Amino acid sequence: MTNHRSSIRGRVRARRCAVQALYQWQLSGQDPKNILLEFVADRELIKVDMDYFRKLTIEIPEHAEELKNHLSKVVDRPLNELDPVEFAILMIGAFELAWCPEIPWRVVVNEAVELSKMFGATDSHKFINGSLDKLAHDLRKTEIKAS
Repeated sequence: MTNHRSSIRGRVRARRCAVQALYQWQLSGQDPKNILLEFVADRELIKVDMDYFRKLTIEIPEHAEELKNHLSKVVDRPLNELDPVEFAILMIGAFELAWCPEIPWRVVVNEAVELSKMFGATDSHKFINGSLDKLAHDLRKTEIKAS
């Protein structure tokens, strides 16, 4: 149980780092691989699931257009008008819903809400929750019906 719990905490920490890395990617336009190297060199990444952090930081930009397409169907305003932090959190949630079926949809939405409470504006968690809940109902229909 301890290994499973520490694995979950490592993923939580990986998501936190990924929000910051994806924020940097949006604002700087830097290659995500360089951002990843910078993160590893400049920060103490204690108990972070590095494989998962790497996956989020590299693969989300690779799938950015597809993720934006998914999000544009559920977000109530143009994506380019979103706060960069909210956008990064939505991209992580959309990525996990689309490409990480091993993570239950409720966990994806809950983790994104927690990230928005930590990094986002005061009520951004409501926006994140509503948007990703709609996206989950689109991308994870079968899983939601089963639960």
